[in-house]
Amino acid sequence: MATRLKPPFRADHVGSLLRPQRLKDGREEFLGPQTAEAALGPHDSADLRAIEDDCIRDVIKMQESTGLRTVTDGEFRRRSWWLEMVMTWDGFSATREGAQSPFGWKNEKGKQQDFSSLFINGRIGWRESAVVKAFEFLRDNASPGSVPKVTMHCFMGGDPAIRESVYSDPDEFWEDLVAAYRQEFAALVAAGARYIQMDDVSIPFICDPDYAEVFRSWGASPEEYLSQYARRINEVVDGLPDDVSVTMHQCRGNREGLWAAEGGYDPVAEVLFNEINVDGYFLEYDTPRAGGFEPLRFLPKGKVVAIGIVSSKNPVLEDADALKRRIDDACKHTELDRLALAPQCGFASSIGGNPLSEDQQKAKIERIIEVAGDVWPDAN
Repeated sequence: MATRLKPPFRADHVGSLLRPQRLKDGREEFLGPQTAEAALGPHDSADLRAIEDDCIRDVIKMQESTGLRTVTDGEFRRRSWWLEMVMTWDGFSATREGAQSPFGWKNEKGKQQDFSSLFINGRIGWRESAVVKAFEFLRDNASPGSVPKVTMHCFMGGDPAIRESVYSDPDEFWEDLVAAYRQEFAALVAAGARYIQMDDVSIPFICDPDYAEVFRSWGASPEEYLSQYARRINEVVDGLPDDVSVTMHQCRGNREGLWAAEGGYDPVAEVLFNEINVDGYFLEYDTPRAGGFEPLRFLPKGKVVAIGIVSSKNPVLEDADALKRRIDDACKHTELDRLALAPQCGFASSIGGNPLSEDQQKAKIERIIEVAGDVWPDAN
């Protein structure tokens, strides 16, 4: 069987990777102390950029040495996975200092931190994005056989930061936001991006019954927000060239070993898989908080889910046979051809990174490649 050529690949990964100490030290040296409010978005330090360039070249080589088809820049230019893009556009500001959010970072002991807060301080407008510039460097430094992937924040809307902003009409907000995303996609495609991943937390949070009242307090039911998100995402991706693959990563939160939501995909699966026009999905499945594989029964022919049964949150290397048994369990609800293997999330959604070493991170990637090669004839 020929190697699978269309993303997501049988052995794939979400995107972010552990920042080397040299890069962390460089941010401190050239951007100042790592405070709650410092350097939330893109920077203009040529000295730090030179360090980033070197570290990104190294992490590209690391990924290629494992046999991965996908390469990313590890999100090494970002402090956080989601602010780099929107903080270059007009209309957005953010804060972590004293942020008050109904969503928060948890562990088994309960809530540990509030989320950062995003505010609309003017009409949203696209400006040349730091994400596009970062992709261009990745494109130019990846080997010819590698497929460079770019990751971006998938939008959310409806909360008080929007309703109490300059937009009195929610439809005007959505029109401006969708237009900005369409321009971002167009710029990425023009730069040569053919594998684009939207990192989404909104839909997984709809899966958590503890947050249902939060959504209702915004003026609509979770189901109504799900329908709206699906429609707006389609407005962004519709019309892309046929050779551009778009995937969605579904995340319940991943910050330095913490998480933010729980609940299986049952309430969202039909819409997620059948009403959103993307090519594939990265689904978190590393703990019981994500529920069972039953929702995969709604996955249609032609779409692929990379099941995240390898954890990026801890250093424990998963047993190969145990991973194969979980793949077998998933196949009780969908066909093997509609599945792939990946970590449940990135290894470093923020610059601090998750509690494991770079060697342990590489071992997990190599285990994914090993298992995928044993399970899928078209993995290599």
